[in-house]
Amino acid sequence: MLAMSLILQSCSAQQDKNGYQNSVSPQQTASPVFSDDRISEVVRIIFQDSKGHMWFGTQNGMFKYNGVSLIHIAEIKSEYGKGVTIKDIAESKDGKIWIGHTDGMSCMDGEKVTNYYASDGLINNDVWCIAADAKGDIWIGTIAGVNIFDGHEFRNFELPKGQIDTTLGISSAEMVHNIMEDSKGVMWLSTNAGLFSYSNGRLSHESEELGIQTNFVNEIMEDDKGDFWISTKEALYHLKDDNLENITRDKIEIGKGIGSIAEDKNGNIWFVANQHHLYIYNGEDITEYQKSEDNRGPVIFQILKDDTDRLWFIGYDGAFRMEDGKFLHVTKDGPW
Repeated sequence: MLAMSLILQSCSAQQDKNGYQNSVSPQQTASPVFSDDRISEVVRIIFQDSKGHMWFGTQNGMFKYNGVSLIHIAEIKSEYGKGVTIKDIAESKDGKIWIGHTDGMSCMDGEKVTNYYASDGLINNDVWCIAADAKGDIWIGTIAGVNIFDGHEFRNFELPKGQIDTTLGISSAEMVHNIMEDSKGVMWLSTNAGLFSYSNGRLSHESEELGIQTNFVNEIMEDDKGDFWISTKEALYHLKDDNLENITRDKIEIGKGIGSIAEDKNGNIWFVANQHHLYIYNGEDITEYQKSEDNRGPVIFQILKDDTDRLWFIGYDGAFRMEDGKFLHVTKDGPW
């Protein structure tokens, strides 16, 4: 959430006769944007694709570790040719990488980059989350609602309006924070109107049905057992079958809400609370991870478990990985 105040506004390039920006190929070179050893001062999102490559979305644009070096994808631009802040990354079933950012959406098809904007039919250029479903459709959550892109055109996906979160610098009644397809093909949408599910043409307001007490839902995560974990402004919830449990009630003080969630290789749930505090839930107890002067780590925006079961923590001050119980700073030169 701290990153919201750090967002860079953006813009893009020439468009072809269909309204889409002419596709370009990225230069696979070391980036000139590094001011120090950090990947970026602010890393907003981390993603691992099906080939094992690591992607870092930052306030300085997109970076990819291709197994040899870290490269900057400079062709992801605003409509006026300026840089963008990356907010979310997804991969579709055809291997394309989709990127949501502060001035629209971009697609990487191998070496080729194509940028899409509101002028192409996107509901709003301020994209907060992006997901690819099993059919190949791309779901785009923005500050003004949801689009679905089939590769040719954008169509609106109607959701009820919610509330504006007055505690944040950027918020709207139509804001969508997270979109996820679960292992059964159900789409889940975390919004300022609560949590919704969508399956077989039916939209369900899960917050109302389950009894979630706040409109502000940040994220939903499915664990290895098929259970769900829901982070909200007022609690972390565990959803198993149709039973909803408030995990954090009377255990930790909730002020600014729960952020990112991840499951480690032992089944423990790691989550961020109140922007600065990291906790571990082992199924019974919640323990705060103790930082220290020689083990500071980042202000965490996201936690990711990679395909070798390593935990990554990214946010303000860059990218870190948990090694032997301590934060290891991963710079532009690794260690990978």
